[in-house]
Amino acid sequence: MQLLFMKTTLRWLLPISAAALTGLVIASTTKNSERPDRGSPPTQAPPWEMRDVEGKLLKSPDLKGKVVILDFWATWCGPCRLEIPDLVKLHKQYRSQGLVVIGASLDDGSAVVKSFMKQFNIGYPVAMADEKIQRAFGGIEAIPTTYIIDREGGIVHKHVGYTDRAQFEREIRPLLKP
Repeated sequence: MQLLFMKTTLRWLLPISAAALTGLVIASTTKNSERPDRGSPPTQAPPWEMRDVEGKLLKSPDLKGKVVILDFWATWCGPCRLEIPDLVKLHKQYRSQGLVVIGASLDDGSAVVKSFMKQFNIGYPVAMADEKIQRAFGGIEAIPTTYIIDREGGIVHKHVGYTDRAQFEREIRPLLKP
């Protein structure tokens, strides 16, 4: 009798659990691109300052004239870990054309971030994102949250969740043209 109960319970519990898990994975990796209307000018990115993992000060005014991918992430975030290798490739491929990728880590402390940077061969600047910069960008409610900022400092795209390399390339290529 008890064996029959367990079989019956497992018969409906396993598919429901699998469906719930699938839904969570899809929700955490679905990209959400917000884009201003084509006819309206982009919203200006807020001015910001962050210290990189070595303590060097990074400031938004120093990036004028560059196309910036500003990525809020953490070492423990699965979708972030999927996205970072593409950001590394984009940085290498387009930096000579004026692209700057900046990682804004939400981790506690830079030691774990430095280790992660070595593991993933991250060659772009990574800074520690404090509450102030998160508030400046309207609050970071999910990660990764990635902003594409044009050469004039305007936010032209915002992505919440995993975004693939092809999508980033479609968005940055027109901005990199002289």
